[in-house]
Amino acid sequence: MNFKKIFAFFLIVSTAGCGSYSFTGADTGNAETFQVNYFQNIADLIEPGIDRDFTLKLQDYIQNQTSLGLVNSGGDIIYEGEITRYRVTPMTATADDRAAQNRLTIAINIRFYNTLDEEKDFERTFSFYYDYPANQQLVGSARETAHEEIFTRIAQDIFNASLTDW
Repeated sequence: MNFKKIFAFFLIVSTAGCGSYSFTGADTGNAETFQVNYFQNIADLIEPGIDRDFTLKLQDYIQNQTSLGLVNSGGDIIYEGEITRYRVTPMTATADDRAAQNRLTIAINIRFYNTLDEEKDFERTFSFYYDYPANQQLVGSARETAHEEIFTRIAQDIFNASLTDW
């Protein structure tokens, strides 16, 4: 009897009933769709366009990490919230008491709803920061880089809190 064939058959049969494996560790349960409602910017300092940019970043991140379909309404999984903080603060000083480095911090309040398993619902604030030299203006490509880094990290944290056990 050919043991390689028996092993191959056993391997196929034993894994046939298993669901698909996700390398991201996402647990979407029986959910098939998700929606990301528009994140309004209610921070004291308003940076135009970041509300749209973050909404799109979170949509793209979840689409790239799961097989869930994006819908405009009636999603099995729903994300909504507000941008609550957009702040630039000096972080380190030079010998003559001038700022050597600044920090941009963005905070976003998230409400997560899993319509198929309400025990997983939560409301929580996520924030991240970007440090840059104080002699650099946070405009143009420098601002885009800062926003991209912050939004990517916040999207990762939201994903992990809502769809993984991390």
